[in-house]
Amino acid sequence: MASNDLKGRVAVVTGSARNIGRAIALDLASAGAAVVVNARTSTAEAESVAEEIRKGGGRAAVAMADIADPAGATTLVATAVDAFGRLDILVNNAAVRREVDFAELDYREWRAILGTILDGAYLCIHAALPHLIASGSGTIVNIGGVSAYTGAARRAHVIAAKAGLAGLTRALAHDLAPHAITVNCVVPGQIDTRRASGKEPAHHAAHAPLVGRRGRPEEIAALVGFLCGPEARYITGQTIHANGGLFMG
Repeated sequence: MASNDLKGRVAVVTGSARNIGRAIALDLASAGAAVVVNARTSTAEAESVAEEIRKGGGRAAVAMADIADPAGATTLVATAVDAFGRLDILVNNAAVRREVDFAELDYREWRAILGTILDGAYLCIHAALPHLIASGSGTIVNIGGVSAYTGAARRAHVIAAKAGLAGLTRALAHDLAPHAITVNCVVPGQIDTRRASGKEPAHHAAHAPLVGRRGRPEEIAALVGFLCGPEARYITGQTIHANGGLFMG
């Protein structure tokens, strides 16, 4: 994205204290957007991302909020509007990806994962909607997951939530087009990220990218950044895969 393509725009990126979310926040800031960095518990990491943006000459605020809670989603949006006066871009990136055998997957764990990934996206979009409409060219990007297309063991709750995001994307593209809001879903493949568990997801062993390497968070961020930019206004309702040929939809 050309520098300053997003000047004057304001973005919220959920789950942006590390990994793909961090890269997206930095990419949008490098294009001129003011960015609200969000995390649920990683305060120091969220503040570090915001400080990195400020040191680069950008504008950033931090919102510590649990987006699975309606009050948390409201707080997140209010932070953007209070700090920067508007909201134009929402990137729903926050996710939890624990692996559990289905026989041991109780309802509490099921709800915890869907609550963050799918309910969280709904709550943030709902809270942000009046401001995205007021923007006149609002953008929503949902971050999906490749296992929702390849399938994987021990991830029924994660896959159901990520598949739900793709459906939500298509539905909202219809609902929000009259308000000049684009809605798309970016689906990363195997990305070189730091995981809280420290363990490699088991399903990675069953699939390999054709390009012979994992992707970088910055490569996903570049795609998200394009979808948020002025040259992507004719793209909506799409699920776009970035996986090095691991899956071809």
